[in-house]
This record gives sequence, structure tokens and C-alpha cells, in this order.
Amino acid sequence: MVVLRLKRMGRAHRPFYRIGAMDKRSPRNGRVIEELGWYDPIANEDKQFKIKTDRVEYWLSVGAQPSQTVASLLKKAGCDPTPGRKIQASSES
Repeated sequence: MVVLRLKRMGRAHRPFYRIGAMDKRSPRNGRVIEELGWYDPIANEDKQFKIKTDRVEYWLSVGAQPSQTVASLLKKAGCDPTPGRKIQASSES
């Protein structure tokens, strides 16, 4: 089974994560099938993460399961973590 999860990079007390499609049995920092973006929890809100939404939608369509953290990042990026659905921006005045 393929999962979308974070891979820790960076140094001590300065975390940086890469978002990747990985085999569920591989270790947290193990081999990645495909890099899908990055997440910097310490950066400003506008430069905190970047995700390749088209590739994420592909992996979700073939059955990949996102972790809880990746699912919340996908919601912020406007990509619904459930396969086949897209979040549409609500137009509130």
C-alpha cells in the first residue's frame, strides 16, 4: 500500500519535511517513490509549504492514503484528501 507522508529533513531544532509517496512498510526517512512537495513548519504562513497538486491527485486516484498531517496540508492547498473530489472555494461576501 502506498501512503503520502512526511520525511524529516533539516537539523536539530530546525525541522523541515518533504512530502512523498512511500510504501507503508518503509521507515519514516526511507526510500520515496515520488517527491510531492515540502513543508516548513517554522516559516511564515505564506511560504510554509508547496505541493504538486496534480501528482497528489494522481496518487489519491490510484488508492494512496495520506497521513493526518499531509491530509491537513492538502486541505490548505485546496486538494481534498479523498480521491476524486476537489475543494471549491466558497464565495462569501
